[in-house]
Amino acid sequence: MAAFDGATLSLAWGAPFAGLLLAIAIVPMVAPQFWHAHYGKVAALAIAALLIPFAVVFGTHDAAHQVAHAVLLEYIPFVLLLLALYTVAGGIMLTGPLAGTAGRNTALLAAGSVLASVMGTTGAAMLLIRPLIAGNAGRRSQVHVIVFFIIVVGNVGGSLTPLGDPPLFIGFLKGVDFFWTTEHIAVQSLGLTAFLLAMFYALDRWHFARDPQARPPARVPFGVHGLVNVPLLAAIVAMVLLSGIWKPGVAMTVLGTPLEWQNLARDASLLGITALSLTVTPRGVREANVFHWGPILEVAKLFIAIFVTIIPVIAILQAGRAGALAPVIAMVTSPDGAPDSAMYYVITGTLSALLDNAPTYLVFFNLAGGDARTLMGPLGETLAAMSMGAVYFGALTYVGNAPNFMIRAVAEDRGVPMPSFFGYIGWALLILGPPLALIALTIR
Repeated sequence: MAAFDGATLSLAWGAPFAGLLLAIAIVPMVAPQFWHAHYGKVAALAIAALLIPFAVVFGTHDAAHQVAHAVLLEYIPFVLLLLALYTVAGGIMLTGPLAGTAGRNTALLAAGSVLASVMGTTGAAMLLIRPLIAGNAGRRSQVHVIVFFIIVVGNVGGSLTPLGDPPLFIGFLKGVDFFWTTEHIAVQSLGLTAFLLAMFYALDRWHFARDPQARPPARVPFGVHGLVNVPLLAAIVAMVLLSGIWKPGVAMTVLGTPLEWQNLARDASLLGITALSLTVTPRGVREANVFHWGPILEVAKLFIAIFVTIIPVIAILQAGRAGALAPVIAMVTSPDGAPDSAMYYVITGTLSALLDNAPTYLVFFNLAGGDARTLMGPLGETLAAMSMGAVYFGALTYVGNAPNFMIRAVAEDRGVPMPSFFGYIGWALLILGPPLALIALTIR
């Protein structure tokens, strides 16, 4: 059997991943009923298309090791965090004049952008998406509202702390100080958020004025139901933060994959919090939120296929100049061998939109040396550039960041006709393209 080495892999090993992305992009548009009935089978087919030839070429031992690494260290923590946030946020119902007019919608997006860096983009998105949809239910034009929500709350808003977005949490686990991004990219993040909110307000006001079905929502007193879940949200944040601070130095090994105690404790706690939320939340709150498992199941099934089929793509990237993607790697390095920060921003961002921003950030973090002290010091601009690229560009596709797909799933489940995969990219490029290009010009 051949030894698994990213430097020896051809780009053909990325075909199952590319095929999965194309399926996610095209099949829901041309055969929506088939997709909703069989997307799990499509995900399983993509996994088989990689693992069968992988096991033949590299052996079942290497195949099992690579899958165990991707599933145990990356996918399970990822999906358990999403499950906990989805369940707990789905047990909180906000009522009152939260959305429906341009001013209220903009205020809700602004509040969500703040919450995203405190409780994570997934937590903030799952808490606020339902009142946003309910407040705009009578309007003819709703798609732009959800698209801006994905961009602002699901992505850009989480750029200030490691709790906000998965790439920054990976940086925190690698040794980046908790408030480093707050200090070094706050100006860009706040400026981008302000620009997006102003654009949204102008567009939403224009739509509202021309929509004969648009009416200000009825005056309902503000209220929070399912308050028992608020401390559970805080517990989720605490468990995630603790897993990055507590380092007992003890691990167990499964199929060659080390599982550290702090991560096992975090994952067990997330499962416990999920179960507790289901137990203590009044049934009427979840019924009023139209809570069910469809959106999280879709994310779980599709993303396990993404995490598995992306294995050879990440390995090729990690091979650096020795791999099949050497031209891409060369683009982020200056002739003198120093990192080109502007290109780190562009390439990390572009690949984050296509490959999911968390693993992409990790690859380029290691490519830039992987030492947090150096990256926070002499290479601070490079670290800031890749951080901005991973978080901001993650908003450009549905698969760039996990909350994007989940928000779309919830919106479609509530009857909002969301854009296709490529349609959403068009929306996102029109909205984000100019400010992202402007930020690139400010990076030396």
